[in-house]
Amino acid sequence: MSKVSESISEFRELSANPNRQEEGFLKKDELAAAAQGFMPNASQCVGFSTPLVFAESGAENKPYIVDIYEHLSFLGDLHRQIADLPDGAKVKLVVKNRGVDQAGDSALQVRN
Repeated sequence: MSKVSESISEFRELSANPNRQEEGFLKKDELAAAAQGFMPNASQCVGFSTPLVFAESGAENKPYIVDIYEHLSFLGDLHRQIADLPDGAKVKLVVKNRGVDQAGDSALQVRN
């Protein structure tokens, strides 16, 4: 993971630059999902079975349509938990769903 901007205004400026969209938004993954018919509306986004931050997310990573607010909450929590880990670090995913803990022993690595 790397910091992509110092401020919201800088982020907005960089996000409009097509040359920076792959770095900040993984544009190729978005276009591949769109080619498969995944076209979210204004309150949705495309999620992937393995979050794109992990090295294991790749060509076989299945997209799906998800509520944007729920997914941003999930990804924000995930990113907060792994923010201080070095690239390539092993992580153990623990998914909490409405007060029920479900632990997984997936050996996923933070994407470079």
